[in-house]
Amino acid sequence: MTNRGLFRYWLTSVLIAVSLLIFNGCARLDHSVFEMFVSPDGDDTNPGTRDQPIASLDEVLRRSRDVEAAGAFIVKLADGRYPVAHTLKFSGEMLKATMIWESLPGAHPVISAGVAITGWVDEGDGLCSAPLPDVLTKPFRSLYINDHRAVRSRWPNQGYLRMAKAGADNRTNFFFQEGDIPEIAEVKGLELVFLHDWSISRIPVADIDWDARHLVARDTIGTRSLDFFTLTGWEPHPRYYLENAPEFLDDPGEWFCDQAARRIYYRPLPGETRDNLSAWVSQTATLLQLQGSQAIQFNGITFEHTDWPIPDRGYPGIQACMYDDRSPKATGWSPIPAAVELEETREVVFRNCTFRHLGGSGVSIGKISHGNQLVNCTIEDVAGNGINIGEGQDRQVEGQPWWKAVPQQVSSDNRITHCRVNDCGTVFYGAVGIWCGLVARTTIDSNEVSNLPYSGISIGWMWDTVPTPCLENAVLDNHIHHIMGILSDGGGVYSLGRQPGSRISGNLIHDVSINAGRAESNGMFLDEGTKELVISDNIIYHIAMSPLRFHRAASARIENNVLSCNDGLPPIRYNRTPEDNITKINNVILQDTLAQDLHLLEERVQQWQSLWNGR
Repeated sequence: MTNRGLFRYWLTSVLIAVSLLIFNGCARLDHSVFEMFVSPDGDDTNPGTRDQPIASLDEVLRRSRDVEAAGAFIVKLADGRYPVAHTLKFSGEMLKATMIWESLPGAHPVISAGVAITGWVDEGDGLCSAPLPDVLTKPFRSLYINDHRAVRSRWPNQGYLRMAKAGADNRTNFFFQEGDIPEIAEVKGLELVFLHDWSISRIPVADIDWDARHLVARDTIGTRSLDFFTLTGWEPHPRYYLENAPEFLDDPGEWFCDQAARRIYYRPLPGETRDNLSAWVSQTATLLQLQGSQAIQFNGITFEHTDWPIPDRGYPGIQACMYDDRSPKATGWSPIPAAVELEETREVVFRNCTFRHLGGSGVSIGKISHGNQLVNCTIEDVAGNGINIGEGQDRQVEGQPWWKAVPQQVSSDNRITHCRVNDCGTVFYGAVGIWCGLVARTTIDSNEVSNLPYSGISIGWMWDTVPTPCLENAVLDNHIHHIMGILSDGGGVYSLGRQPGSRISGNLIHDVSINAGRAESNGMFLDEGTKELVISDNIIYHIAMSPLRFHRAASARIENNVLSCNDGLPPIRYNRTPEDNITKINNVILQDTLAQDLHLLEERVQQWQSLWNGR
């Protein structure tokens, strides 16, 4: 071969090698792994290399459909904010290799559906206003200011009003006390927030007659599907308040949007001015939707700024952010949508991720999902539930409950470990930190769950002992505290139904306040149908009422627990539960007021915390 021929051969080989390194915008590391680099400062016409990253997540998804990697497709995100205007959808057909979305070392990428509100001006009297961007075409319910959730204008600013008397139907209208509700110019847009014992309703107000002191809601206050959801079915004179009138915009931190004038008003908190307001709103309920996906990992990414516009006829909450959906195509109880939703997924992992400032729920691992994980994640400032796993009883298959027709479809082997779940239920107070429905072999291990208006962790979703696929679930070594802050009839851990092989073990539960609802709240509330459950090695203290409560429970084994309570309170309360149904072995009973008991309790708690911190 001549020198010219050798040169041609060498040049051709180099060009082939380069073409293999850059394939469909991905940098190829070996025969099976591709890398794609993304940056807010990139360009979607770039090849996606480290030096020439692409910019949008839509482009990442588009290109991923063309990749034929046999090993892994790695998406590396640079520091910054990645705006999304619609749900990013991952499908099972999109990629056959493992897909990894991860932050670059030291980077903090944020996937956000937020739209910035700018152009703030002073309105006088401590009020600011700004125009709505043109892209905001629908009403929204959440405003995020300087890394906190602003309060939609409400009356009263703190606390609650008390219903004087229910109307004739005991469902849609009631009378209020003289002077409770100030007159306003326009009722349209006004929302009633009505507190039931363990849930709330958010219903539009149809009319207020101030002379008769009579309020009429647009629809039923509470679900129609349960007869006991009457206005008088709860505590005497149940609590309520009103939202979303300009006249109520009188307290720092509150906001109101005049949709007709397309202007938003905000009363800044101390230290905030028109010049330092970082304001965001959203019209997207779900950021990521994974359907039929498997082997996808997300590492070190923040997901934030969503909004859920409740149905036109309101949000009649039932329990744990299930609500009575009254839209034309609804089939029954519906869950509040989540910012990240998984269905029919396998081995999807979120590690070191943050989910915050969300207008619906946080993360939902839905039906027929197996082996998914959340590891070392933070879920905070969420309007609804923090995490949902599995589903309830409403999905119908061939005219019968789905678990009888297709029991193999139960979501199983999902894990939530070393996560921090706090400040959920900020809008929908019946929310749970971690909710598990009809699930199998689910593990909730070594998480901190705190600062919630209702229960910490809930497992099971049948109110009787009918066999379901719900079995072998484990709630282990969690730190659950400062929960039940607004509602009642719940606990640090709440259970329903038959759960053979399931256990609640090694948890530290404390600071469960007494609430204004009719029913008490507890360290654990083992509710209707609870059966074949083992409760062992837990420490429960600083509970306003009994540490454990059973209601219509069938069986449980209570072993080696430390239960500390106030004087005169039983450590275990039995509501419509024969005490003989509950096996009790080697439990330590303490009193919160005795010095020697407090010393022993402190030792036990320190031992628990030492072990927990070492995990």
